[in-house]
Amino acid sequence: MKETLFFILDFLLGGYLTSTSPVSGQDLILQTPQKPIPLSSSSPSLCQNTPISRNCWGEYSTDTDYYTTFPETGNTVEIWLSAEETLCSPDGYERPCMTFNGTVPGPLITADWGDNLVIHVTNNMKSNGTSVHWHGIRMLNNTQNDGVPGISQCPIAPGETYTYKFKATQYGTTWYHSHFSLQYAEGLWGPMILRGPATANYDEDLGTLVLQDWSHTPIFGAWANKQEWGITHELDNILINGTNTFDCSGMSDPKCTGNGKKFEAVFQHGKKYLIRVFNVAIDSYFNFHIDGHNFTVVAADFVPIQPYETNSIMISSGQRYDIIVDANAEPGDYWLRSGWAPASTCQGVANSHPDDGTGIIRYERKLMSTGDPTTTDIVDIPKTCHDEPPERLVPYVKRDVGTIVDTTVEDVNVRFIHSGMFKWTINSSFLDIDWSEPTLKKALHESSSATFPSEYNVLPLNKTDDAEDQWVVIVIENAAVVLYGGISHPIHFHGHDFYILAQEARQWDGKTDSFQFQNPPRRDTAMLPAHGYLAVAVQLDNPGAWLVHCHIAWHASMGLALEILESADSIAVSGAERKALGDTCASWSSWWDAPAPWPKEDSGV
Repeated sequence: MKETLFFILDFLLGGYLTSTSPVSGQDLILQTPQKPIPLSSSSPSLCQNTPISRNCWGEYSTDTDYYTTFPETGNTVEIWLSAEETLCSPDGYERPCMTFNGTVPGPLITADWGDNLVIHVTNNMKSNGTSVHWHGIRMLNNTQNDGVPGISQCPIAPGETYTYKFKATQYGTTWYHSHFSLQYAEGLWGPMILRGPATANYDEDLGTLVLQDWSHTPIFGAWANKQEWGITHELDNILINGTNTFDCSGMSDPKCTGNGKKFEAVFQHGKKYLIRVFNVAIDSYFNFHIDGHNFTVVAADFVPIQPYETNSIMISSGQRYDIIVDANAEPGDYWLRSGWAPASTCQGVANSHPDDGTGIIRYERKLMSTGDPTTTDIVDIPKTCHDEPPERLVPYVKRDVGTIVDTTVEDVNVRFIHSGMFKWTINSSFLDIDWSEPTLKKALHESSSATFPSEYNVLPLNKTDDAEDQWVVIVIENAAVVLYGGISHPIHFHGHDFYILAQEARQWDGKTDSFQFQNPPRRDTAMLPAHGYLAVAVQLDNPGAWLVHCHIAWHASMGLALEILESADSIAVSGAERKALGDTCASWSSWWDAPAPWPKEDSGV
């Protein structure tokens, strides 16, 4: 049966699952995706998406306001994912992993802008619940498919299947991952491409290129030590597209086989390549670059931007950038570098092999080399953790912030528990949800009258009347004590792109004079600066229960998150989906109360 499902999925994805390695995803991604089938293929008078007209997409283009207008392709992409526990060795060191369909990363999911996706997730793990979040996807009027246990659903119990349904109203690059505790750090994630137009031309789409830190010790074991003894867990390697090497010489550990390999890609001189770069790290910040090459940045998260040229990009966990690399260097071999930012600069967690986060770009020649490049890294890693400058992240589709009906300030801080152990808090409360009682379930029964435990960190946001153009401003301040206030946090919003009004490495003075309300940068993940603040605007146009959290895995588990309950009276969920929610919760409660083999020891998300 499993082989049949694998064949069906492989056929639907155009062969992406064909791989010589059952335990590593390096052969699954950065392959040329299926050529886009423009919506205009039957009408020559409409604009075709070609290497000289990438801005076109049939009746649509990069000029289309995708927040309000998107294609109706009538096409459904149906996928089957199996969450499994197995062994993996992406860098040549074998360890237990959690996987989708047996690989780390999981299979690449592709669809076109305007397609409908139906994704069946079966939990074939024996000792864990799970869920799948579709990172950055707006889920317009579809909060029930956002995939966060304790927020929009109960976890999927072992042996059970949950079906997610949503429309690709955006286009660009993202990833899907478990949102159940720390599972994505154990390998339970995969890349995702929603094909559409671009704001600059290119010849070939090389697919996704993923930056990831990696631990040889299972993360749940590291978490237990961290919580019981306060031990900071040093990570062991950096993976590029799910692969790397690890030096096993002089080691007697039988788990260290030394059979890892560097990521490699081949350029043809004179071509331009679209590469979709993103960061799925546990706790690492990267400055991505390729020796000897500049590139053009055309999208930040799911937001097409005015193209700009650079030789590197700063990229935090959860962020994505679409870049176009011009293969115009002298034909040869070049290092591709993750550019890991030192622990003292950013995240506070060390990596034992920070300089090994490299891949190889080789130019196509009659006699291809197989040796390591000899190129030199000339990019200086910044001394602070910050996003790309806001003046560079200019959205291509211009949108201004409308009528502001509310402003709220949320302080990020720490609360010490015992013996130096602490939790991250927002407004003095750390998130701690009950998987069996998701926020959405309670909101559907009680609407705006619903009350929640303080540890749910629920922030109600409601319109003042029926006017559509209503916004809230949320100011998040990094108000922790000196030591912990020196850490930057990548803040990710579910259900919305937010508009970045200000992002400063200083405390907010309560004034909005310097806020940018006209076509500010917008995205779904941005850095909260050390000792500073992040001010964003959110349009109240998507009723639901939405999570807002730090995308450093440790911090989210330690409570650095809140929930937005938006327009509870307007949340619309069909009868069939209410039943699916209830059935999933009943199955989960039955398994969890058995009891489950492991207790809940973190925030749950």
